[in-house]
Amino acid sequence: MTTLEQSAEKLDFKRILPILVIVLVDLMGLSIIIPLMPLFAARFGATPLIIGILQATYPMMQFIGAPILGRLSDRFGRKPILIASQIGTLAGFVLLGFADTLWLLFLSRIIDGLSGANISTAQAAIADSTNEKTRTQGLGLVGAAFGVGFVLGPIIAYIVLAASGGDYRTVALTAAFFSLTSILLTTFWFHETHQDDSPTISSLKSPFRFGAMFDALHRPTIGFLLLIMFFYQVAFGGYEQLFSLFTLTRLGMDATDTSGLFALAGIFIVIVQGGLIGRWSRKRGDRWLVILGVSTLAIGLIGTALTPRVPVPWYSESKVMQSLAGQDEIRVSTQNIKVALPDESRRGWFGIVWLLIASFPAALGGGVLHPAVNSLITKSADLREVGGMLGISAGFYSAANAVAPLFYGSLFQWLGAPVPFLAGGLILLILWVYAPKAIRKQGEPK
Repeated sequence: MTTLEQSAEKLDFKRILPILVIVLVDLMGLSIIIPLMPLFAARFGATPLIIGILQATYPMMQFIGAPILGRLSDRFGRKPILIASQIGTLAGFVLLGFADTLWLLFLSRIIDGLSGANISTAQAAIADSTNEKTRTQGLGLVGAAFGVGFVLGPIIAYIVLAASGGDYRTVALTAAFFSLTSILLTTFWFHETHQDDSPTISSLKSPFRFGAMFDALHRPTIGFLLLIMFFYQVAFGGYEQLFSLFTLTRLGMDATDTSGLFALAGIFIVIVQGGLIGRWSRKRGDRWLVILGVSTLAIGLIGTALTPRVPVPWYSESKVMQSLAGQDEIRVSTQNIKVALPDESRRGWFGIVWLLIASFPAALGGGVLHPAVNSLITKSADLREVGGMLGISAGFYSAANAVAPLFYGSLFQWLGAPVPFLAGGLILLILWVYAPKAIRKQGEPK
């Protein structure tokens, strides 16, 4: 192998470092509020179904905004679109910090969602900065930045909650600070990565049309990958978005406890996406990664659904209710909180140990699938449409995230906490059976 060939197989880490740092800072802001959002809504009397609708608002708006901004990044460059989306995220966090009613929570998620092209634009910048041999590793490092953000975010949330006496608003304003930092980093450190080789053709393209999403579904390879992206995220998105409500009602865990589980999952995802996924992709291929991810995520979700209702040893029903009720001027009556907590007399270690064991295959599957599927999409698309295709992928991903909490929230409220997680696992089992036949091996005829 020549030196040039070896260089082509090696990821240029210095080139993608600014992108990874920006994603990390963005995700630190997002992950600070993820464990709190269902509990924040419960404070204002939201039922599991209403919490599901709230959680669906952000991805539903992102479903509209991300494909448009992704295609605009193909026309005008990654940097201006990334900055515009980050400004929207900042505005959403500031509004969340001052929200004192449920409808303001909804408004903050709408604003943030409409401008939510941060990740798809960052992925497009990674695709600009890599080749076919290094793209999976590059996208995997974006996922690793996600994981680091999910580790640091909950830890920062602990510190902020302790310093503010449990004030959720301070946590939201801290997230806004990280969003402002990401805007400054993008403005002064990030260099444009998009090179338009055909400006005449590009100028003739419309920014985006929703028909392009349906057209993409008819493309032999990309269409199936988009379906995989959608159905896997229906299962995994509901798991992520209602996990804190599940741990609250099943194990009596408050925001601090659940943030600890998010941090553990983040550490594991960093190990997988930062150190293992690139090696696995080179040795086994993205097809193998997709099948691995679907199977392990199915096992993890079904295991989560079977978690026994044994609250953690330190559980106190009165303390959890007081934490949910809040403090000072935003304090609400505990009678307004409509969640069923477990029986304090059944405390023990069995429930939390079981959930920890189930969380590892779930985190493995969730960490592997997203970068592997997007890598296959970029390898199947024309170089001039990579940003648009990743925007479409983000659109399907966001649509799944919009469907997932509605699906999970309704099952959670009407059939019980374990049922939506079991349903998600069964969906993935079907994909697991079908995927080896539907995803061709490299070199097979299309």
